[in-house]
Amino acid sequence: MTARLNIGEAARQSGVSAKMLRHYETLGLLGNVARTDSGYRQYSAADVHTLQFIRRSRDLGFSMAEIAELVGLWQSRRRSSASVKRIAEKHLADLDARIESMQAMRRTLGHLIHCCHGDDRPECPILDDLAGPHAH
Repeated sequence: MTARLNIGEAARQSGVSAKMLRHYETLGLLGNVARTDSGYRQYSAADVHTLQFIRRSRDLGFSMAEIAELVGLWQSRRRSSASVKRIAEKHLADLDARIESMQAMRRTLGHLIHCCHGDDRPECPILDDLAGPHAH
């Protein structure tokens, strides 16, 4: 019989908090987790490995929907690497768009800070910009 871990030990070994571990289980990312007769969760080494996979996916910024798809592909021997690559490429494009958006915000904020005198006068181009109408 394989060793079973309680939730605290599974959390420690996987680097995922017990709260998130329960959340991932609720989302169906772990399959059927074994339980004791009294209802306590018991995790296998495979469950811990899946949790590590999820944690690494989260570290790379994948969404929960993307992670669910990736876990399914990872656990399927019938997967195609093209499916995995498609998910990763879409995520990379999303990251690039967010980076560009943040760089634009940074440029705008830097310009506004430069234009603000930062003195005792009430005039403030930063507040004027925030209060003004802007196209989205």
